[in-house]
Amino acid sequence: MHRVLVAGISGSGKTTFARELAARADLPFHEMDALYHGPGWVPLESFEDDVDRISREDRWVFDSHGYEQVRDLVWSRADTVVWLSYPRVVVMSRVLRRSFGRAWKRDEIFNGNTETFSDWLDPEHPVQWAWTQYAARREDIERRFADPAYADLRTVRLTGPFAARRWLDVVLPASA
Repeated sequence: MHRVLVAGISGSGKTTFARELAARADLPFHEMDALYHGPGWVPLESFEDDVDRISREDRWVFDSHGYEQVRDLVWSRADTVVWLSYPRVVVMSRVLRRSFGRAWKRDEIFNGNTETFSDWLDPEHPVQWAWTQYAARREDIERRFADPAYADLRTVRLTGPFAARRWLDVVLPASA
């Protein structure tokens, strides 16, 4: 397990899980949203080149199975995909709590970006995205898990936060 994608819908905890996995496995961690969004939430022109360069490396963890323009690329270069396949109620409670905290405190997320409550009206906002894209994201990941093109991938489907914690503890025990 040297090239790992952590898949799931917005709010499932991909970034937190991927950071922990990377730390335990001593792998470089890369936040897909930080590679994609520049200041002012403007997509970075270097995004595809950056993902291509990073995914050519021998060791990495991405906290997303990729934006559409790089999704096939990172899937083809991964050796493991961990899917945080949580129920909608878990995802929505997490994304609502996270986005509320970010908007309330005006915390910088990455590249100088912050969330505001008015951002919640944007269809691309994580709260809206998690709700509207939940089923489509599940279908896409299920299709990829079944696709013979990815038969050599190690695939792990974790169905809740307890299962995710348990998997990390068994596969990559935290050092004492």
